[in-house]
Amino acid sequence: MVLKLGGSLLSSATLIQFLQLAKQAGKGQVVIVPGGGVFADQVRQTQQQWQYDDRTAHYMAILAMQQMALLFQGLCPDLRIVDKVSAISANMQRNVVIWSPIPKELDAAGIPANWDITSDTLAAWLAVQLAIEHLILVKSTKHAENSTLEQLSAFGIIDHSFTDYVRHKALTIDCISYQQISILATRLNKHV
Repeated sequence: MVLKLGGSLLSSATLIQFLQLAKQAGKGQVVIVPGGGVFADQVRQTQQQWQYDDRTAHYMAILAMQQMALLFQGLCPDLRIVDKVSAISANMQRNVVIWSPIPKELDAAGIPANWDITSDTLAAWLAVQLAIEHLILVKSTKHAENSTLEQLSAFGIIDHSFTDYVRHKALTIDCISYQQISILATRLNKHV
């Protein structure tokens, strides 16, 4: 499965619990996609201040995801950072992988460079590239369990391009709160 851990989880102690659970139960089955967190927030802020273009902001936001990947590995050293999509599957057999995206690969795949696409859609894109059918998005916000993707997008919980991107993809998607770690544990046990 692809497990997208929102960067806003930095403000919650459960971040370590999610990383530890992934490490303990996810070998051979989990790729973690980090959000950009405070690093991406800083990009948004400086773009508003200095009015630089979306392409520059996009590259900086990818760097924010790379910083979060390093931070996640710093918190849980057994996790392995992999940047090339083609190398993830081989590394998954030995480790739980954290994806650290490369702008060049995203450009080659035609990923638009704007704020409509964030790490949410990138996590879905990665799942499709790896033929992984289950995506779990972990958010710091609380939302109704029966919320549709459209509602989550309207409330700004997931990015605006996510719903369109996943509409015709064979993906099972769970969007859970940081307080619902038991859902991840259950999903991991089903995949064992």
